[in-house]
Amino acid sequence: MKPVLAIYLRDLRRAFTNPAAAVIILGLVCLPSLYAWFNIEASWDPYAQTAGIAIAVANEDKGTTIRGQPVNVGKELTTKLAGNPSVGWTFVDRTEAMRGVKHGDYYAAIVIPDNFSASLATILAAEPSPATLDYYVNEKINAIAPKITSKGASGIVQEVSQSFVETASGILFGLFNEAGNELEASLPSIEKVKTLLFKLEAAFPEINAAADTAQRDVGLASGVVANARKRLPDVAALAKEGQALTVKTGALLEQSRKALTQMGPQIKQDLLNLQQLAGAARSVSALLQAADPDLDAAATAATAAAKRLRTGADVAGRIADLLSQLDAMSRASALSAQAAKLKQAQAGMLEQAKLLEDIADAAGRGERPAEALVDRLNALAGEGETRLGEMLGAYDGEIAPRIDAALGKAAEAASTAQAVLKDASDALPDAKRVLTDAASALAVGGAELAKAKAELPAAQRKIVEIADKIRAFEKENNLADIIKLLRHDAQKESAFFAAPVELKENKLYPIPNYGSAMSPFFTTLSLWVGAVLLVSVMTVDVDEPGLSYRSRHVYFGRYLTLGTLAVLQSLCVTLGDIYILGTYVARPGWFVLFGMLLSAVFMLIVYTLVSVFGNVGKALAIVMLVLQLGGAGGTFPIQMAPPFFQKIHPYLPFTYAISMMREAVGGILWDIVRRCLAFMVAYAAAALVLGLALKRPINRLLAGSTRKAKESRLLH
Repeated sequence: MKPVLAIYLRDLRRAFTNPAAAVIILGLVCLPSLYAWFNIEASWDPYAQTAGIAIAVANEDKGTTIRGQPVNVGKELTTKLAGNPSVGWTFVDRTEAMRGVKHGDYYAAIVIPDNFSASLATILAAEPSPATLDYYVNEKINAIAPKITSKGASGIVQEVSQSFVETASGILFGLFNEAGNELEASLPSIEKVKTLLFKLEAAFPEINAAADTAQRDVGLASGVVANARKRLPDVAALAKEGQALTVKTGALLEQSRKALTQMGPQIKQDLLNLQQLAGAARSVSALLQAADPDLDAAATAATAAAKRLRTGADVAGRIADLLSQLDAMSRASALSAQAAKLKQAQAGMLEQAKLLEDIADAAGRGERPAEALVDRLNALAGEGETRLGEMLGAYDGEIAPRIDAALGKAAEAASTAQAVLKDASDALPDAKRVLTDAASALAVGGAELAKAKAELPAAQRKIVEIADKIRAFEKENNLADIIKLLRHDAQKESAFFAAPVELKENKLYPIPNYGSAMSPFFTTLSLWVGAVLLVSVMTVDVDEPGLSYRSRHVYFGRYLTLGTLAVLQSLCVTLGDIYILGTYVARPGWFVLFGMLLSAVFMLIVYTLVSVFGNVGKALAIVMLVLQLGGAGGTFPIQMAPPFFQKIHPYLPFTYAISMMREAVGGILWDIVRRCLAFMVAYAAAALVLGLALKRPINRLLAGSTRKAKESRLLH
């Protein structure tokens, strides 16, 4: 131990007493810090500077009309982009856009074709066709810029799709709402006509009784007939009004039928969204079935899935109600099975939501949910997916035609009501004539009474026939329910169809900027570079005239010197990261301590290579540095690297060093730190074994080549 300390203390004394050596050593201590600091500062927040990424936008859209309203999606899109500072949108014509992309003035170009709005408007046609945006990119300018521009183009497509779906579905539901409002406004008049007809029907027994007793009491019969004649003009006016209203009702129902037919693809899309929601619980089950589940992540996922399932259950219930109402119109129970399946899917989603809330509650308390809950959750998810899958399979061939048939039946019922009221209107002149004749007969005397009495049964049959038809219509169709169905809030419905699922982001370990997130990688890299610099500038041998040391004394003694300088390098780098650059570090103390440990281990590895293999060891240290740059996953996830780097990833010191520093930056999980520390200890042990076991024999083996290399006066 004394020889080791003697070497170490002598090195320190010489470092402090020799000004030239002190300056060089100070530079070696500070130089790795500059490497780390400049790289971290350069990558501090690059994604906040994307406004300088120029993307040309050429709008050739000529616009179109939807139900008489002018629409120009291209113009609206360019207006929105002009107010979006995230990318450098530049608005030019097609010729300038293509020239600029080819010559590097723009990183990419987006051309909105002249038929863009017209293609989007085909959503209301029988055979819709998708709209296209022409996207051109110059990938030779920069490797990262095309990814940013592609993301911007994808965002445009998503925004246009969502906006147009919301607009189109809003138009359809607006038509439904308009039809419902008009029917509701006409409902009092329809009810009034119906009430008067029923009253007239109920009054006929009195009229007949009056005719029977007219011969005994002509005065009483005249009063009854006069009363009937007084009511007939009101009945006639109301019958004509009701006839006009039923014509309008039929037209409105036909419009509703067309609108619902056009909305068929959207209903089918809703069923597809519901099928996906029905299986939402599987992701939570997957988290819980892991060997060591992350209960916090499971609780968060379960809460979010429960919320989406309750929203989906509400949508399933509303579609089921729609099918039930339409089924009631058809009188054939054609849609009852599908409505029942949706109700079952709704119940299953609600039960899943309740189970997920129970799971979230248990996971939130740190308890692993019961296996029975997870099994029941998976079973419900499977049942829901199967049930909704069957409906999707049967939609085009069975459900859509039956919906159309139900609305056709409603239109037929409206036509029947129109015919009923027309018959009533046509029959009222006959009734009026009968009563007029009766009055005349009473006026002239009992001689004409028999004729009037003979006409009354015909008038009664007409009135009864009209009343029976009205009662049959009411038995088969509930007009109030149809109005309620059509008068749903168009804005809320269209907003739901535009965005049926929301993504709620939860950052478990928030890091405010890209530079702070990259500090573990650049700090680790600078520590290795610092170790290589130390062994490149300083000698690893001890050559003291008159003194002789054993190989292990030299190995440990000189390592203490280099290790001390490496730890000082680490202090300079880590403290500078925190207090000079201002990088975000959740646990600063551990960040500094982890850096000191890594410097000591890196120095031991590099020092051992150079101490054992000489200049070849320096080359090996550089090779290890190059391999670790690509294989440690410091910049991109290792899963994105080629297979070779993925295979060497678990064996590289950087893999665990960067992971340890990331824990200090984002928030420490000690099981990860302990695993990384174990690997660092293993690397240090391997270096010690290599240095102690092989230093002496390999130094002797390479002594001749080392001497000749020095004789060349090119190498030391």
